[in-house]
Amino acid sequence: MSEPTTDTDSRTDRPPPARRHRRWLRRSGIVVVAALAALGAVSIQQFFFGAPGIGHFRDAEGRRTYVEAYERAMSTLPPPTTTLDVTTRFGTVRVYEWSSPETADTAPVVLVPGRASGVPMWAENLADFLPHRRVLAFDALGDAGLSTQSVPLTSFDDQAIWMADVLDELAADGAHIVGHSFGGAIATTYARQFPERVRSLTLLEPVFTFAYPPARMMAWTMVSSLPFLPESWHTTALGKVGGAEFDPNDDMAKMIAAGSEHYSAALPTPSPMNDSERDSLTVPTYVAIAEHDSIAGGTNAADRARQLPNATVAVFPDTTHSLPMQAKDLLAVKLPEFWIDAEKV
Repeated sequence: MSEPTTDTDSRTDRPPPARRHRRWLRRSGIVVVAALAALGAVSIQQFFFGAPGIGHFRDAEGRRTYVEAYERAMSTLPPPTTTLDVTTRFGTVRVYEWSSPETADTAPVVLVPGRASGVPMWAENLADFLPHRRVLAFDALGDAGLSTQSVPLTSFDDQAIWMADVLDELAADGAHIVGHSFGGAIATTYARQFPERVRSLTLLEPVFTFAYPPARMMAWTMVSSLPFLPESWHTTALGKVGGAEFDPNDDMAKMIAAGSEHYSAALPTPSPMNDSERDSLTVPTYVAIAEHDSIAGGTNAADRARQLPNATVAVFPDTTHSLPMQAKDLLAVKLPEFWIDAEKV
């Protein structure tokens, strides 16, 4: 079924302070740039150098620089109750768990990040989910973060395998899966291959899932990710892609910049689902598409998502690809309600 688009503002009824408004604008730009620039860089690498290998930091000093930035960005999240490194068939996955006596027995929510963003990207959303659910979040394998890849991902379906290995250990009775951007594509392939383990699927601006990104956005992505172009070109491209000033002093920006500079990703690029794949995805699904500059595919993606057998689809007003941050207050209400309804099915 479809959730009608409205003109309701996705922020709180009371306007946020100017500082908070500027902060989420900066982070909105940062996450969009990270997702697209990293994706563009991977596409270029695969075009010239062939199939992906094993993602890795280029040297020990670069990893040290990245980890320092990562830890600063992580400090903006509520402290996790448990930190784990889970061994999978493709490497070791860094997982954080948030739990309390009130949520320990709930079906967990699993957060799958966008490209180059890692667990810190959920800083604006996590606190809203914790009163309702046990939460698991991980750094995606083969991407910048504290997970360590050891075996190549030769097809995008392999993303579901390592994710299944993690959740076999931590959520054996099933989970509510939430993915943003590239993480939405990972979450979708997991739900398609292991539907019996998925209580519900939430896709926030999922790229390469229902449609291809617009050519205009991919073009700016390529400009932002090519190292040999003048700095002024990069600045212009980042502004076009992010829709906000890219603040190099922000902790998230520093982490992403360090990852882009020091981590060599090796990931297969997903393809949008064909009609048969879409029709077979029967788990309860919530799809959120941005109103402006959607990288998920905009109205075309929303229309295809509405053809899922069991979906609620919403186009969020006044949002871009960084919808999880821009619509954080609306998601804080909608998603816990959706998880409860999905468990009644």
